[in-house]
Amino acid sequence: MDPRTDKTYYNDEGEMGKYVLNKLTLPAHQADPQVVEKYERYGKRILWMDSNAIPGAMQLNASWYYKPNMYLIDEAKEEGTSFLQAHKHDVGEIVAFYGSDPEHPEELNGEIIFYIGGEKHVFTKSTMVWLPAGLEHGPLFIQKVDKPIFHFSCVMQNTYEFK
Repeated sequence: MDPRTDKTYYNDEGEMGKYVLNKLTLPAHQADPQVVEKYERYGKRILWMDSNAIPGAMQLNASWYYKPNMYLIDEAKEEGTSFLQAHKHDVGEIVAFYGSDPEHPEELNGEIIFYIGGEKHVFTKSTMVWLPAGLEHGPLFIQKVDKPIFHFSCVMQNTYEFK
């Protein structure tokens, strides 16, 4: 193929554009206005992919974290919600956190507290976590943010489901 003469498509145009996602469309359980409002106090969703957005796709979502979310501990207790409860999936999941300083990409420039199998882990470096099927994880707390933290998670199934 010659890139100087090939027809060019932008974003989601063309026949293969059906495989391109560039608009945030949240599933119903994440699109609830109260859930969105609570999430956007500390983070901003970028994109959410699943089989509802692109048939056959596995679930992946990406966000920026820009503020701590430790206040949610007290709010969850007051509301009696399960927002911060540990959960597990029937399939594996990858969870990642990356610092946004291009001069020091290994540095998280913040502090994330993440429970894995009941153990408390504190991340201060850019980190990826593999969670095998059935491994309980969460809650996730953003303790400190000096520079925005990029986060993504990918559940190895077509939609985000947990127990």
